[in-house]
Amino acid sequence: MKNYPANIRPNLVGDLPDIHPLALIDPSAQIIGNVKIGKNVFIAPLTVIRADEQGPDGMVAPIVVEEEVNIQDGVIIHSHGGKTVTIGSRTTVGHGVAIHGPCSIGEDCFLAMRCTLYCATVESSVWVGVGATVIRATLNSFSYVEAGSIIRSRDDCRSLRFVSTKEKKYMEDVLRATNNLREEYRKMRGMAMPA
Repeated sequence: MKNYPANIRPNLVGDLPDIHPLALIDPSAQIIGNVKIGKNVFIAPLTVIRADEQGPDGMVAPIVVEEEVNIQDGVIIHSHGGKTVTIGSRTTVGHGVAIHGPCSIGEDCFLAMRCTLYCATVESSVWVGVGATVIRATLNSFSYVEAGSIIRSRDDCRSLRFVSTKEKKYMEDVLRATNNLREEYRKMRGMAMPA
């Protein structure tokens, strides 16, 4: 059994988080149960990632956070019993975002502040704007969801435009800035730099 701090703990069936040693998790974040966190993930203060709801088979499906994901302050990630949540590499999850699975989020996405995803599939390089809601819909790669939008059908998705070059650059700049922030916190804590 791994010796984790009090904010990283098992769920009711005994699943422990599996956290890469080069992930950086704020001590105020809560990581509970069958959560898999990859290399160079940054999890900011007051985030809750909770994989604890059992499916019909009594098992808890995983929440998977792939390499170099940036999860900002106050994010909540949870799922229905037996359903997974996956967040692809290099995705930014902004302040106060709520993700409730089942959800599949691709690589290089940008989920802006206070957006909500519920039972959604988000392919790679998608921008979901501030306060937008995506419910039971699939967003194709490079889709741009405007701030405050509600997307809940295939028809809603058809009206979406593509992410612009300017927005793509912004997404990359935010990830770069957060990676730098992660490394500064790593230095402050006296942790080894990644190879």
